[in-house]
Amino acid sequence: MNGWELRAIALEEQAGRDAMACCQRWPEGSGVVIGSGGSSGGRKWCLQSWENLEQSASSCADWLQAIGVDPSSVRLVNPLPSHHMGGLMPQIRARQWQAPLVAIAPELMKSPGALLEQHGNLTRGGRDAVISLVPTQLQRLLGDPSGRSWLQQFRLLWIGGGPLSTELADQARQLQLPLSPCYGSTETAAMVCAADPAQFLAGHNSCGEPLSDVELQLEPTSGAIEVKTRRLSPGWLKGEQVQPFADAGGWWHSGDAGRLGPAGLELLGRLDGALNSGGATVFPEQIEAALAGLPGLDALLVVGLPDPQWGQRLIGLVKPSPGANGDEVMAQLRQRSAGLPPAQRPKQWQLCPELAPNPQGKWERQRWRAWAQV
Repeated sequence: MNGWELRAIALEEQAGRDAMACCQRWPEGSGVVIGSGGSSGGRKWCLQSWENLEQSASSCADWLQAIGVDPSSVRLVNPLPSHHMGGLMPQIRARQWQAPLVAIAPELMKSPGALLEQHGNLTRGGRDAVISLVPTQLQRLLGDPSGRSWLQQFRLLWIGGGPLSTELADQARQLQLPLSPCYGSTETAAMVCAADPAQFLAGHNSCGEPLSDVELQLEPTSGAIEVKTRRLSPGWLKGEQVQPFADAGGWWHSGDAGRLGPAGLELLGRLDGALNSGGATVFPEQIEAALAGLPGLDALLVVGLPDPQWGQRLIGLVKPSPGANGDEVMAQLRQRSAGLPPAQRPKQWQLCPELAPNPQGKWERQRWRAWAQV
């Protein structure tokens, strides 16, 4: 296997090993085999070489220097597991930048008081604290006074892995938190673009400009984000060989739709999850982001069911927080959704106490659409 090692959680380890055992044609070099995707069409076991991971850390260091942060002066904080690219890269960056790394158990992130007590002095020694978070973690921390105090230690907070709601962005700006919404993937060895926190605080809602070793473009018909970079994965395990991600021109065609605005890349949503509502193409991620953050709302997912008038009728699946009144939460959602364009307003709301993403943190929209049809 030429030195390729598997990174997987216990539940998936056998699936990864089976995929590795089938492959007979491995590329030269060494690195990690790590799960990618999971929102639709199953998981892909993606190869990333150590060289690509080091290149990603180097281009990230260039980006930091461009916004006035010395990579060797930071303290990296890692609250994500190493079988995810978001949890692996802080380890690579810390080693390359010769910067200290603080690993935090993901479960501790759910207890803001204990988190502040145990890790309330991240700037000791004059270092700049830097962290990567997913929006769910940010939401939980912003909802607690201890969490807000803990976040205010940071010089930089990269936010990726999902859409950042308008409400969360507004809360962060009120606290003057230096958020940097970013876009990247396992296939590209983490982030390919990131927003300058100063732009975020000034009110720009984008993922910023491409990093120094990245080219971005949009597919003209679908608006799919396409990426070209020297650190693109050589491919994923498919039967006896590695199936490349890049086309003949070196471009990787992602499953995400976007647009390129004055402040950089703006994410619209997953193309495979786009819905046709009243003749308009809508992305459920944008609706969910617009409605997120209500008191008593633990999770929200928008799916589409066939409808003779609308094409697809939007259904909002609602999981209330423990102890919250589900009917009251849905009433608030109806009221807030009235401010959305007609095509983006869910026509029906359903309580779904078991609503949750899969173990990779991805929403299995086909599964929950089938649930809504029952």
